Amino acid sequence: MSKRAIAIITAGFFTFFIAFAIRYSYGILLPEMLPALEITKAEAGFIFAAYFITYTIASPILGLMADRYNMRFILTLSPALLCIGTFLMAYSSTPLNASLFWALAGLGTAGCWAPVVTLIPRWVKDQRRGIAIAFADIGSALGIVVWSLAMPYIVEASSWKVGWMSLAAMALCATVINLVLIKSYPADESGIEQKTVISQITESIATTYFKLLRNVKFWLIGLSYLLIGFSILIPFTFLPTYAVQTLNLPYQTATWLIIIIAAIGIAGKLTLGNLSDTIGRVKIMILCDILIAAGGLGMAISSNFLTLCISAGVFGFGYGALWPVYAAVSSDYFPKMYAGRIIGLWTLYLGIGSIIAPPLAGWTIDLTGRFFWAFILVLISASLSLILLLPMLKAQPGTSNKL
Repeated sequence: MSKRAIAIITAGFFTFFIAFAIRYSYGILLPEMLPALEITKAEAGFIFAAYFITYTIASPILGLMADRYNMRFILTLSPALLCIGTFLMAYSSTPLNASLFWALAGLGTAGCWAPVVTLIPRWVKDQRRGIAIAFADIGSALGIVVWSLAMPYIVEASSWKVGWMSLAAMALCATVINLVLIKSYPADESGIEQKTVISQITESIATTYFKLLRNVKFWLIGLSYLLIGFSILIPFTFLPTYAVQTLNLPYQTATWLIIIIAAIGIAGKLTLGNLSDTIGRVKIMILCDILIAAGGLGMAISSNFLTLCISAGVFGFGYGALWPVYAAVSSDYFPKMYAGRIIGLWTLYLGIGSIIAPPLAGWTIDLTGRFFWAFILVLISASLSLILLLPMLKAQPGTSNKL
């Protein structure tokens, strides 16, 4: 592996580190924000949904841009927008302005996923694609772990507002790192950048999307991604609040649930991400769905901190491997030249699930006064995602230059 390839993976690691730390710090800071902003659980869910609305709309566009345009520009501008939106969250005073600020952060985050997982395969061999993306994606879990540990101390020493400002400072660091390390394509022996077949797309965007939307495999994986995205957002949004308000745990203790998910997620990325290169990605995706469904069921029926920790660990092992495996599978069943467009469109599906999940789960909590049904939704959605993937077990991986 070349030095530049290592630099690209390193940049991806730090991009994921801060992007996912910021995304899931919302749930960590929510117990402190709820009384300060005087909002309901449903309103809190709608604020999170605003993040995913812009994330969802922008992801296909940025996926398309990743196939055609300069990656350094995309991966410098995106964390810069994330930095601004996160900083403004410190000045939230109403559900409306919090939604607008969080939506700007979502716009920035859209360029911190699809472009990165499109770029890394250009610099590594196909047989190492899964583990390369998984290594970069360790940054996402490590970011959640580090900031879940740090955030209670930051909040206790100052306030939740300073928590947002601290995250914004880290996003600024990611902006600088990407500006320095990112390069769009490898160079040949003469030092000339080679765009190869990945950028040699002559057909129109409409033609490509028309072909994709007629492809059954594209829909099966995309809808599965939508449903599993729905499942994942609910614990990350409401699990700490459940621990504080229902189990009467201290805030610092409740944040350990997110730490457990992220820490066990690192083991999942390394173990299952590497395994996906040998036994097949669809089998690993199905296993992830099973683990997430089991974790959701455990959260629903847990009545003490120990069983909740075990459920969070099971959920985390499946959650951790999910992102790199879904990213890598695009090049197993579709031409590599379309990777950015495909991942961008799948992220659109993911975003739809992520938009619906927080307000729907929050509404069930407000309606029933219990968190039980919110976590049952995790079980149901992950189970449906699994069912959609079963026909893919018969599909043979292998790409060509045509859809």
